[in-house]
Amino acid sequence: MTPIDPARSAPAKTKVLVVDDDAQILRALRINLSVRGYDVITAADGASALRAAVDRRPDVVILDLGLPDMSGLRVLEGLRGWMTVPVIVLSARTDPTQKVEALDAGADDYVTKPFSMDEFLARLRAAVRRGAASATGAAEPVVHTAAFSVDLANKSVTRAGVNVHLTPTEWGMLEMLVRNPGKLVGQEDLLKEVWGPSHANQSHYLRVYLAQLRRKLEDDPSHPQHLITEAGMGYRFQQ
Repeated sequence: MTPIDPARSAPAKTKVLVVDDDAQILRALRINLSVRGYDVITAADGASALRAAVDRRPDVVILDLGLPDMSGLRVLEGLRGWMTVPVIVLSARTDPTQKVEALDAGADDYVTKPFSMDEFLARLRAAVRRGAASATGAAEPVVHTAAFSVDLANKSVTRAGVNVHLTPTEWGMLEMLVRNPGKLVGQEDLLKEVWGPSHANQSHYLRVYLAQLRRKLEDDPSHPQHLITEAGMGYRFQQ
């Protein structure tokens, strides 16, 4: 085991969620991180990882891509639906396109197996510093209104306890609004995020899809209480 340098130990109470189906890697990381002062949480599959993220609120996530129940990218998407903590992908996959895919999906770093423990620990310390510098408080994974509930981790919506089917575009629009509660989200920002930069001037898309969301989610779509239009500027989510 690498000798411990007190100057390179974890900040107090830093929680690290390690997600990997390889028991030996889980054990090695748990030991190496624990002796350096990290609070280590482990998960061997994607579903357990998402539950642990909700229950334990880690400061950093170390994520393998090859999980038995779902792709690590799906786990990453679930995490990014509601939390901004650094995610380090730890994978045996060395294809550059897979690295790009993981980084585009929201990973902060990508470490290939086998790896040097010293280098990995340095990358982890850097991730912890970035996370501390940019922390603004994680959103709640489930956001409730009087009419409907939005589960940002599992990308699902319920109304009166019944799942509501949303198209990917409807979900993208709703997610961006819900992740910015009470804030004005500009038309151009929404269009770029959901449809891409080439559609930045297609504001009619927003009217069509917001009307669909209101029909599915609001108690009175003609007098919305939660999905609010700010004429000429954008939209706002109110709980």
